[in-house]
Amino acid sequence: MRKAIGAKRESILAQFLYESVVMCFLGGLIGMVLGVGATNLVATALQVPPVLNVVGVVAAFGFSVAVGVFFGLYPAIRASNLVPIEALRHE
Repeated sequence: MRKAIGAKRESILAQFLYESVVMCFLGGLIGMVLGVGATNLVATALQVPPVLNVVGVVAAFGFSVAVGVFFGLYPAIRASNLVPIEALRHE
């Protein structure tokens, strides 16, 4: 639809990538919060000190964002290369 009303290829590509990265960013952030919360909950229940590896948490978060970029790139390129009339015909 955006291409049919004049959006440029770069604009469509950027939109798809932004959406993908934001979703993975938020998913990574929620995962970090839940992981730290679960670690503290289990450590409290077992009466042991919680052990959190900051490097591991940051690496997992970075991996989440990298997955968003990697798997968002293909649909972004595909959408940005669509011919507007063909895209509208199949919708």
